[in-house]
Amino acid sequence: MSATSYDEYEGLNRLALDRAGQAEAFDVVGDRYDEAFPHKEGQVASGDWLAGALPDGSRILDAGCGTGLPTARQLSDAGHRVVGIDLSPSMVKLARDNAPGAEFHRLDIADLRGGRLGGPGSFDGIAAFFSLLMLPRAEIPYALGLLHDLLRPEGLLALSMVEADVDDFTIPFLGTSVRVSGYLRDDLRRVVCDAGFEVVGEDAYAYAPASTDVPPEIQLFLHLRRV
Repeated sequence: MSATSYDEYEGLNRLALDRAGQAEAFDVVGDRYDEAFPHKEGQVASGDWLAGALPDGSRILDAGCGTGLPTARQLSDAGHRVVGIDLSPSMVKLARDNAPGAEFHRLDIADLRGGRLGGPGSFDGIAAFFSLLMLPRAEIPYALGLLHDLLRPEGLLALSMVEADVDDFTIPFLGTSVRVSGYLRDDLRRVVCDAGFEVVGEDAYAYAPASTDVPPEIQLFLHLRRV
């Protein structure tokens, strides 16, 4: 069990309440998400790294799978066994349609405690693209600790965040609103290293969404190995 076990997170008893609005926002957005973010070069490149760095048939968790595009389909098409989770029922339904070769569950990251999809070391790789930014900063080390525990020794994590010095900050999002957190890149490196990961690669992309309702952003992609 990680030194930052979720059971020690002081906000654990209010997770369901805190998450309700976030899930509802993505239910409202639905497939407009892919219309608003049509070009995902950074995410595709990071998915290619994860798919290619792991042995064929590896078991990979897509944590916060969204619509299943591009990542779950990309990893599944590469011959891996993909398990996707998302808290939004609409996103899970879209993912099942978009990536029929993968399996999907309506679960929060914190729901993976207790072996819901397998115990410690049950995944060879994990993709967490723009999912941890939906958490308050105080929770992110616990989420990283859980992902660390779910990986086999020297397992790989492809992680992306938006570079921003914000904590649980409300932003407009495709006609609704969501709360997001972020780090400046040096701080993000420190957080992942403190959680027991080694940074083996890093990229940054300036990204302008197709929707004017979502501001331009700097996307950070870290390639991590469990140590």
